[in-house]
Amino acid sequence: MTNAPEQHVFILDGELEALQAVGKTLASLGVEITCFVDPGRCLERLRAEKCNLLIAELKLPEMDGIELVINVKRVAPWVPVLILTDYGDVPTAVKAVKAGAEDFIEKPLVEEELLRRVKSILQTNAAPNGYVDKPLTWTENTILRLVIDGRSSREISELLGRSVRTIEVHRANMMEKLGVNNLLDLIKWAVALGLVDVPANQEPGETMRNAEPA
Repeated sequence: MTNAPEQHVFILDGELEALQAVGKTLASLGVEITCFVDPGRCLERLRAEKCNLLIAELKLPEMDGIELVINVKRVAPWVPVLILTDYGDVPTAVKAVKAGAEDFIEKPLVEEELLRRVKSILQTNAAPNGYVDKPLTWTENTILRLVIDGRSSREISELLGRSVRTIEVHRANMMEKLGVNNLLDLIKWAVALGLVDVPANQEPGETMRNAEPA
């Protein structure tokens, strides 16, 4: 595999030595690496920055791995999560996978196995067109979720305390970044990422019959 320099991996662990060890191992892949000890800070950065993979310790001081995965899937559902777990804590790691994690790997880490898993995930998980290089701002993420919820630009403007024109500009920027041209494509994009659930017998466009045209 030839690793593109634009690939970005986040590593989250409450122990600095563990962060350094994983980062050193991944350095051979030629990816950009950002390390975090604070789950909250990591989630903030996921909202606004490109990330191709998050590697996270299952047991964190302020948030357990399952809660972390749930939060990641809320703010950046396209980002795969690889959980690091201590030997003997496999049942909890399995729960994390059921919550949305891509995979888990047991400690003590074997460098070759970690590299193999990371390469595999980076190869098979692609972010939506446009989003990798043009992450949405916090405001755009908020508007996206409100649009998916069926809110009109006027309703969103009242909720966020912004003018209707400002909301429409944010919506236009958001759709340009995501590479979609109409509301239906935006809904389908959101459904594919798990931002909205659609019953099996319902078309994606039916989730927002009351939404105004984009």
